Amino acid sequence: MSGARGRGARRRRQRPLRTRLALAASAAVALVALGVCTAAFFVIRYEMFHQLDLNLTQSATRLTQEHRGGGPDVLAGECRYLSAPACAQIVPAAPADDPARPFLLPVSAPVREVAAGERAPYFTNTTLFGEPVRMLTTPFGREKALQVALRSDTVEQGVRQAAGVLAAVGGAGVLLAAGLGYWVARTVLAPVARLTSTAERIAATRDPRHRIELPPGPPGRQDEVTRLAASFNAMLGELEQSVTAQRRLVADASHELRTPLTALRTNAELLARGDRLTATQRDRASGALGRQLREVTGLVNDLIELARDEEPRPLLEEVRLALLVEHTVGTARTHWPMTTFLLDIAPDAAPVTRPGVPARLTRLLTNLLDNAAKFSPPGAPVEVALAASGGTVELTVRDHGPGIAPRDIPYVFDRFYRAEAARALPGSGLGLAMARQIARAHGADLTAEAAPGGGALFRLLSEAGHSVGRAHEP
Repeated sequence: MSGARGRGARRRRQRPLRTRLALAASAAVALVALGVCTAAFFVIRYEMFHQLDLNLTQSATRLTQEHRGGGPDVLAGECRYLSAPACAQIVPAAPADDPARPFLLPVSAPVREVAAGERAPYFTNTTLFGEPVRMLTTPFGREKALQVALRSDTVEQGVRQAAGVLAAVGGAGVLLAAGLGYWVARTVLAPVARLTSTAERIAATRDPRHRIELPPGPPGRQDEVTRLAASFNAMLGELEQSVTAQRRLVADASHELRTPLTALRTNAELLARGDRLTATQRDRASGALGRQLREVTGLVNDLIELARDEEPRPLLEEVRLALLVEHTVGTARTHWPMTTFLLDIAPDAAPVTRPGVPARLTRLLTNLLDNAAKFSPPGAPVEVALAASGGTVELTVRDHGPGIAPRDIPYVFDRFYRAEAARALPGSGLGLAMARQIARAHGADLTAEAAPGGGALFRLLSEAGHSVGRAHEP
């Protein structure tokens, strides 16, 4: 028995949402329809019997005025016919005072109590001559009660007819409620059904390019389900961009790694035949192998850095930007001894601090300085400036090289993108992409533009109040 109950409970839990919503809406509308019909039946029944009671009260008032002071007796007995007036009788409080002729209407103990003044007037239903009648018992003078009766079969027949009509209306209401419930569930859950179908299609095809069709209408008047579908479409767009960027990264990385790996294999095979090489050839092949290993190692490290989309929070600290820039520029002067680095730190920027990871910020600035030094012609300086205004800190790095072509500016921060002027230079094309990712992870904005008079200008803007968080790749 417990297993059967468990299976039944699972079946109930596995009902589709559309079915449950249709049942709930149908049940709600059906309950309202049945409640209205039930209330209407009781109102009709009350009004019909109330009208009959008013007729009895009027007849009792008329008989009281016509037979003042009359003794116990049957006043009228024509109520056996449907169209006859009310039948009436006067009943004394004591049975000993009853008339010789028997009473027409039933006399019970409550009737004697009304005659004695011990009970209030009341209505009752009884049967007379095999027909239903409605009877009023009310006081009549001193120590007497007046009973007035009218045929009630027409009223009861009207109540039964009303019950039948209202039952039919209620049944039609239940059927209509079922249809409306199904229609409401189908209409309301249509976006959810499309959302589910789209999600299942994406799960089956692994293609995030699918979208949910949204109903036409202004964005401000969309309902909650439509907004959910719109949010799901936006999420699919982000997913599509992420998958596209991932595939592009894998394709670009495999393309970039193919050449150095081929060279590594060639040099390794060459060194394996060391007995056929001269000492000079072996030294040359060994040096080339070491350079290629360092190139591949650097490329892999850059890819690992780019794959990390947020900064390690336990390593956050307040970084004094002026000291970090001075240290990084000093290191660049050591790495690029043929290039002149000019550093200008504004007095307002000297005490400014920002929360961040010092090693990552150093890597950001190092990539910018390496890029500027790589494109700077001999004797041309690389200008580095740090300024602060209000809550904004601005760092600029400018070179005097060939600059950035207008068609290349939108792509300089893309992974593995290399302009025509840079394809002959060393590098993997990941330095600027990594710099922008680090900047965004620290709440800053890194942009590139053509410098006035020639060269390239990179501008890093950071505003107070920005915290280190997840980097968002374009």
